[in-house]
Amino acid sequence: MSSFAPTGEQVFRGEQRIDRPLPIVFEFFSRAGNLERITPPWLSFSILGTEPAKVETGTVIPYRLRLHGVPLIWVSQIESFEPRRMFVDRQLIGPYKLWVHTHSFEADGDQTIIRDEVRYELPFGRLGALAQALFVRRDVERIFAYRRTSIVGLI
Repeated sequence: MSSFAPTGEQVFRGEQRIDRPLPIVFEFFSRAGNLERITPPWLSFSILGTEPAKVETGTVIPYRLRLHGVPLIWVSQIESFEPRRMFVDRQLIGPYKLWVHTHSFEADGDQTIIRDEVRYELPFGRLGALAQALFVRRDVERIFAYRRTSIVGLI
């Protein structure tokens, strides 16, 4: 019997309250270039080509990054976009079998609650499950922890 996580879809959820009004927070997150600013430097993340002028349903954004030293191309598409409420991006090309990230925003007076839900699944069956148990979940948590701290000084 194995001691690592089962194969299949995983879910990461995070929540953060920041002391900035919803319109400003949503505007920050809906500019693709800001993703570079809130992604940990150890991922060597950059947008390929020209940053999209507008992020909306259907927008496709290609990135380059390094994951554990391995160079990767990642292409996301905005599946759903509701101004000042939420947007969903889905990986079209990248290291995951499934990666769907729902970004939700809620006003609370002059503060904003940011919620993230990432549904993801690794390829390669039991080998992917082993990677999930050994480092992938921890990597996802570290990336979002970095984002939580970096956002405070940027918005």
